[in-house]
Amino acid sequence: MKHTLPFTDTFPLAHYSLDLSRPQIMGILNATPDSFSDGGNCYSNGRIDVNVAVARAHQMLESGASIIDVGGESTRPGATPVDEAEELARVVPVVEAIVRELGCPVSVDTSTPSVIRESAAVGAALINDVRALRREGALEAAALTGLPVCLMHMRGEPGNMEHQQNYDDAISEVHDFFAARLKECQAAGIARERVLLDPGFGFGKTLQQNLVLLSKLAHFHRLGCPLLVGLSRKSMLGKLLGRELDERLPGSLALALEAAQRGAHIIRVHDVRETADALAVHQALQEID
Repeated sequence: MKHTLPFTDTFPLAHYSLDLSRPQIMGILNATPDSFSDGGNCYSNGRIDVNVAVARAHQMLESGASIIDVGGESTRPGATPVDEAEELARVVPVVEAIVRELGCPVSVDTSTPSVIRESAAVGAALINDVRALRREGALEAAALTGLPVCLMHMRGEPGNMEHQQNYDDAISEVHDFFAARLKECQAAGIARERVLLDPGFGFGKTLQQNLVLLSKLAHFHRLGCPLLVGLSRKSMLGKLLGRELDERLPGSLALALEAAQRGAHIIRVHDVRETADALAVHQALQEID
């Protein structure tokens, strides 16, 4: 049976727009030394190498990404916060260079108000916040930029989220969290039409909770916002399959396809070319009457 995504109009990304009639790919570019999968890949002699970052972004675009997500703070389980000045130094030059040299939409994976403001000033198109704009000043900063935002669900902080997995009903609790955050955003001047939602797979959730959230992903369409999911190389694959980080590509592709089938609009991944191929096959089958 043909699967049709809701919200088939384009989604505004500053000076760009994203076609939501088919799943789009967000390529992960971490300007960090310690992210769980690609940490250090943009470093040279212990410092961020902007030229390397731009080259990686270009490769992802050529491979099928529609948007590049730049982050300067690791949010892996157990991660510690990054100093504000360090996050600014990691993120802003990379965002500026990618926008200038590649002319593509860039998302900024941050919770820090100053990083939100400075990234917007150099051309960022989307604010992607794992803390759903709950850090002090973040909601106001995002609203002032006029940019669309992605709100992710996470209990606590990366350093302690693994100890906060006692959900009575993960679907209902994540839904209620989003409903409350949407009200806060609207009160601050961020319209629902400029919001994406991310259930936060792997962020303080057990394997079973992650699987339930994915199986019921379409439930969150009721909130009236497009859905972004990040499942790539996550530890849930290690728990489910017993695979190490560098052995999780097949599982990641399976999760991407399941997410697409269940109504994900944007799929955030490390392995862009392989995911693009898998989604192209998926889309071809959906277009058969």
